[in-house]
Amino acid sequence: MIILRAYIAAIDWFNRTIGRLMMYGIFAMMAILLWSIISKFGDQPSLWTLEAAQFAMIAYFFLGGPYAVQMGSHVRMDLFYDNWSLKRKAITDLITVFCLLVYLGVLLWGALGSTAYSLGYFGSDPFSFLTGILTGTEEPGTMERSRTIWRPYMWPIKVVLCVGIVLMLLQAVSELFKDILRLRGEEVL
Repeated sequence: MIILRAYIAAIDWFNRTIGRLMMYGIFAMMAILLWSIISKFGDQPSLWTLEAAQFAMIAYFFLGGPYAVQMGSHVRMDLFYDNWSLKRKAITDLITVFCLLVYLGVLLWGALGSTAYSLGYFGSDPFSFLTGILTGTEEPGTMERSRTIWRPYMWPIKVVLCVGIVLMLLQAVSELFKDILRLRGEEVL
Protein backbone atom coordinates (compact mmCIF):
# COMPACT_ATOMS: atom_id res chain seq x y z
CA MET A 1 0.00 0.00 0.00
CA ILE A 2 2.97 2.30 0.53
CA ILE A 3 3.88 1.93 -3.16
CA LEU A 4 0.31 2.77 -4.19
CA ARG A 5 0.30 5.87 -2.02
CA ALA A 6 3.72 6.97 -3.33
CA TYR A 7 2.54 6.52 -6.93
CA ILE A 8 -0.66 8.47 -6.24
CA ALA A 9 1.25 11.29 -4.57
CA ALA A 10 3.84 11.58 -7.35
CA ILE A 11 1.41 11.41 -10.29
CA ASP A 12 -1.15 13.67 -8.66
CA TRP A 13 1.54 16.25 -7.87
CA PHE A 14 2.95 16.13 -11.40
CA ASN A 15 -0.44 16.36 -13.15
CA ARG A 16 -1.60 19.08 -10.74
CA THR A 17 1.52 21.11 -11.57
CA ILE A 18 1.09 20.65 -15.34
CA GLY A 19 -2.65 21.33 -15.08
CA ARG A 20 -2.18 24.52 -13.08
CA LEU A 21 0.32 25.75 -15.66
CA MET A 22 -2.01 24.85 -18.51
CA MET A 23 -4.80 26.90 -16.94
CA TYR A 24 -2.90 29.93 -18.21
CA GLY A 25 -2.88 28.45 -21.71
CA ILE A 26 -6.33 29.90 -22.24
CA PHE A 27 -4.71 33.34 -22.09
CA ALA A 28 -2.25 32.36 -24.82
CA MET A 29 -5.15 31.30 -27.00
CA MET A 30 -7.00 34.53 -26.23
CA ALA A 31 -3.91 36.56 -27.15
CA ILE A 32 -3.61 34.74 -30.47
CA LEU A 33 -7.27 35.37 -31.28
CA LEU A 34 -6.99 39.01 -30.18
CA TRP A 35 -4.07 39.44 -32.56
CA SER A 36 -6.21 37.92 -35.28
CA ILE A 37 -8.91 40.53 -34.68
CA ILE A 38 -6.45 43.41 -34.52
CA SER A 39 -4.68 42.33 -37.70
CA LYS A 40 -7.98 42.21 -39.59
CA PHE A 41 -8.67 45.84 -38.73
CA GLY A 42 -5.28 46.74 -40.18
CA ASP A 43 -6.27 45.19 -43.53
CA GLN A 44 -3.50 42.60 -43.20
CA PRO A 45 -5.04 39.56 -41.53
CA SER A 46 -2.62 37.05 -40.10
CA LEU A 47 -2.81 33.68 -41.78
CA TRP A 48 -1.40 31.73 -38.87
CA THR A 49 -3.73 32.80 -36.06
CA LEU A 50 -6.62 30.38 -36.47
CA GLU A 51 -4.41 27.31 -36.67
CA ALA A 52 -2.16 28.53 -33.86
CA ALA A 53 -5.25 29.02 -31.68
CA GLN A 54 -6.35 25.47 -32.52
CA PHE A 55 -2.93 24.12 -31.54
CA ALA A 56 -3.06 26.10 -28.28
CA MET A 57 -6.50 24.65 -27.55
CA ILE A 58 -5.29 21.10 -28.21
CA ALA A 59 -2.39 21.58 -25.79
CA TYR A 60 -4.71 23.18 -23.23
CA PHE A 61 -7.20 20.31 -23.51
CA PHE A 62 -4.82 17.34 -23.56
CA LEU A 63 -2.30 18.55 -21.00
CA GLY A 64 -5.01 19.90 -18.67
CA GLY A 65 -7.23 16.81 -18.94
CA PRO A 66 -5.44 14.69 -16.33
CA TYR A 67 -5.81 17.52 -13.81
CA ALA A 68 -9.54 17.70 -14.56
CA VAL A 69 -9.86 13.95 -13.89
CA GLN A 70 -7.90 14.34 -10.67
CA MET A 71 -10.20 17.14 -9.50
CA GLY A 72 -13.36 15.24 -10.47
CA SER A 73 -14.30 17.95 -12.97
CA HIS A 74 -15.13 15.56 -15.79
CA VAL A 75 -18.66 14.77 -16.89
CA ARG A 76 -20.44 12.23 -14.73
CA MET A 77 -24.08 11.20 -14.29
CA ASP A 78 -24.55 12.63 -10.80
CA LEU A 79 -28.26 11.89 -10.69
CA PHE A 80 -27.57 8.51 -9.07
CA TYR A 81 -23.87 8.69 -8.23
CA ASP A 82 -24.14 11.38 -5.53
CA ASN A 83 -26.47 9.26 -3.39
CA TRP A 84 -24.33 6.11 -3.50
CA SER A 85 -22.09 4.91 -0.70
CA LEU A 86 -18.32 5.36 -0.98
CA LYS A 87 -17.89 1.64 -1.59
CA ARG A 88 -20.44 1.58 -4.43
CA LYS A 89 -18.84 4.67 -5.98
CA ALA A 90 -15.42 3.01 -5.78
CA ILE A 91 -16.69 -0.19 -7.47
CA THR A 92 -18.34 1.83 -10.25
CA ASP A 93 -15.23 3.97 -10.69
CA LEU A 94 -13.06 0.85 -10.77
CA ILE A 95 -15.07 -0.52 -13.70
CA THR A 96 -15.09 2.77 -15.59
CA VAL A 97 -11.35 3.31 -15.04
CA PHE A 98 -10.66 -0.04 -16.70
CA CYS A 99 -12.74 1.09 -19.68
CA LEU A 100 -10.83 4.38 -19.71
CA LEU A 101 -7.48 2.57 -19.64
CA VAL A 102 -8.45 0.42 -22.64
CA TYR A 103 -9.66 3.49 -24.55
CA LEU A 104 -6.52 5.47 -23.75
CA GLY A 105 -4.31 2.54 -24.77
CA VAL A 106 -5.97 2.39 -28.20
CA LEU A 107 -5.80 6.19 -28.49
CA LEU A 108 -2.09 6.18 -27.63
CA TRP A 109 -1.43 3.42 -30.17
CA GLY A 110 -3.02 5.55 -32.91
CA ALA A 111 -1.36 8.77 -31.74
CA LEU A 112 2.10 7.19 -31.80
CA GLY A 113 1.49 5.89 -35.32
CA SER A 114 0.27 9.31 -36.42
CA THR A 115 3.31 10.97 -34.84
CA ALA A 116 5.63 8.61 -36.71
CA TYR A 117 3.80 9.45 -39.93
CA SER A 118 4.19 13.18 -39.24
CA LEU A 119 7.94 12.62 -38.86
CA GLY A 120 8.11 11.06 -42.30
CA TYR A 121 7.80 7.34 -41.57
CA PHE A 122 5.54 5.48 -43.98
CA GLY A 123 6.44 1.87 -43.09
CA SER A 124 4.61 -0.76 -41.09
CA ASP A 125 6.49 -0.51 -37.76
CA PRO A 126 6.16 3.07 -36.47
CA PHE A 127 7.16 2.15 -32.92
CA SER A 128 10.65 0.98 -33.83
CA PHE A 129 11.00 4.14 -35.92
CA LEU A 130 10.05 6.34 -32.95
CA THR A 131 12.44 4.41 -30.73
CA GLY A 132 15.15 4.97 -33.36
CA ILE A 133 14.38 8.71 -33.43
CA LEU A 134 14.75 8.88 -29.64
CA THR A 135 18.02 6.92 -29.64
CA GLY A 136 19.43 8.72 -32.68
CA THR A 137 19.64 5.67 -34.94
CA GLU A 138 16.83 6.90 -37.23
CA GLU A 139 16.48 10.14 -39.14
CA PRO A 140 13.15 11.84 -39.86
CA GLY A 141 11.91 11.70 -43.43
CA THR A 142 9.76 14.22 -45.27
CA MET A 143 7.79 15.72 -42.43
CA GLU A 144 4.05 16.21 -42.59
CA ARG A 145 2.84 19.79 -42.87
CA SER A 146 -0.61 21.26 -42.51
CA ARG A 147 -2.53 21.83 -45.72
CA THR A 148 -3.32 25.44 -44.86
CA ILE A 149 -1.56 28.45 -46.30
CA TRP A 150 0.61 28.77 -43.17
CA ARG A 151 1.81 25.13 -43.49
CA PRO A 152 3.24 24.45 -40.01
CA TYR A 153 4.85 21.11 -39.22
CA MET A 154 2.41 18.74 -37.56
CA TRP A 155 4.81 16.71 -35.41
CA PRO A 156 5.01 19.17 -32.46
CA ILE A 157 1.29 19.09 -31.79
CA LYS A 158 1.19 15.33 -32.28
CA VAL A 159 3.96 14.94 -29.68
CA VAL A 160 1.91 17.11 -27.30
CA LEU A 161 -1.06 14.84 -28.00
CA CYS A 162 1.01 11.73 -27.12
CA VAL A 163 2.35 13.33 -23.93
CA GLY A 164 -1.18 14.30 -22.89
CA ILE A 165 -2.46 10.76 -23.45
CA VAL A 166 0.42 9.29 -21.41
CA LEU A 167 -0.30 11.75 -18.58
CA MET A 168 -3.98 10.77 -18.72
CA LEU A 169 -3.01 7.07 -18.58
CA LEU A 170 -0.84 7.73 -15.52
CA GLN A 171 -3.68 9.67 -13.86
CA ALA A 172 -6.17 6.91 -14.67
CA VAL A 173 -3.89 4.40 -12.93
CA SER A 174 -3.69 6.79 -9.97
CA GLU A 175 -7.50 6.91 -9.85
CA LEU A 176 -7.56 3.09 -10.03
CA PHE A 177 -5.22 2.89 -7.05
CA LYS A 178 -7.40 5.39 -5.14
CA ASP A 179 -10.44 3.19 -5.76
CA ILE A 180 -8.53 0.14 -4.52
CA LEU A 181 -7.62 1.98 -1.33
CA ARG A 182 -11.25 3.10 -0.86
CA LEU A 183 -12.48 -0.48 -1.29
CA ARG A 184 -10.05 -1.54 1.44
CA GLY A 185 -11.60 1.12 3.69
CA GLU A 186 -8.51 3.30 3.74
CA GLU A 187 -8.60 7.07 3.52
CA VAL A 188 -7.37 8.66 0.30
CA LEU A 189 -6.07 12.20 0.39
